[in-house]
Amino acid sequence: MKQYAYYPGCSLESLAKGYDVSTKEVSRALGLELREIEDWNCCGATAYFPVDELLAYTLVARNLAIAEKTGLADFVAPCSACFKNAYFTNAYLKQDPDLADHINFALEEDNLHVNGTLKVRHLIEVFIEDVGLEQIRNKTTHPLTGLRVAPNYGCQLIRPRRGREDVENPRFFEELLSAIGAEPVEYATKTRCCGSSLIITNRRAALEMIRILLEDAINSGAHVIATTCPMCHVNLEVYQTQVNQEFGTNLSIPVIYFTQLMGVALGLSTKHLGIDKAILARTPMLA
Repeated sequence: MKQYAYYPGCSLESLAKGYDVSTKEVSRALGLELREIEDWNCCGATAYFPVDELLAYTLVARNLAIAEKTGLADFVAPCSACFKNAYFTNAYLKQDPDLADHINFALEEDNLHVNGTLKVRHLIEVFIEDVGLEQIRNKTTHPLTGLRVAPNYGCQLIRPRRGREDVENPRFFEELLSAIGAEPVEYATKTRCCGSSLIITNRRAALEMIRILLEDAINSGAHVIATTCPMCHVNLEVYQTQVNQEFGTNLSIPVIYFTQLMGVALGLSTKHLGIDKAILARTPMLA
């Protein structure tokens, strides 16, 4: 069983608890062991970097330094924002010796040192590359036949371009959904931003961004939206009522984490996948 340094991030300890429990259950079912790193801290999300970039990188680097001490090769984050921050911090400190010196000077206060030796990966990448689509297909006992799913990549999952992947029209999420028997729908806005924390500073602009995504998925015939990001999940799920009030629409579609869909397809109990922890309980087709 391969082991990974697991960084859940703040969201998976609170609003995205269902993402955390389903991540652990599905990983276990696929023969992976996630070892949560000790004493981890917030990655700073989006807000901290415009405030103080150096301190923001140091905040992220602290998690990387703790993970390096485990001796494991891979740092795995389910949250797309956490993944992006850790990926870029890890890359930049290897490219910029001055940045690395400043970070490690600060980390001395915590008796830590970061070398940038880890490979930072998103959870969906681990499932697809390490387990493999064929193995996932073979382990699927309850294929999601007839379920039309809109794969919501969001804007952060594909931002760290890591090779020759198509960042304009990625396909790996669709391939994973097909492996568990679902029918991925094609829609133009699958990589667009959900508005993120803009809902705090410019509510109408954020609601407009959410409306565009919801309408596109619904008009494409999706029964459910699957996401890899807690922020996307919250915005697309929680603010549907506000979108309808603001724009006079009548939009309604369930939003669920991709790990929860995988868990159902693997035959795991919905009670163990955190589906009951959704803020809006609108996923009867998964019962």
